[in-house]
Amino acid sequence: MTFQEFLELIEKEDTPPSSLSAPLQALFYEKKGQWARAHNLIQRHEDTDSCWVHAFLHRKEGDIPNSKYWYARAGKAMGKDFDSEWKEIVRSLIEKRI
Repeated sequence: MTFQEFLELIEKEDTPPSSLSAPLQALFYEKKGQWARAHNLIQRHEDTDSCWVHAFLHRKEGDIPNSKYWYARAGKAMGKDFDSEWKEIVRSLIEKRI
């Protein structure tokens, strides 16, 4: 799957395919405006990629102390702006799937 295909999937579908990783599914829901659903999904996972998505979600929520904890767990720095970071995470995750 390419980045563009992921964006098209978000536009066309209400739910992500189960074949997507949990971090990509969470980012799908976040982009659809379903923060709680994204968080409920990702909080069950503790791998590095999931921690990065978890950090991003808490940052979007405005819970910066919690967000910093998850960024540290992911070994990542907080992004400059939400849109750029969302794209960076998605691209990183898609590259790992190839």
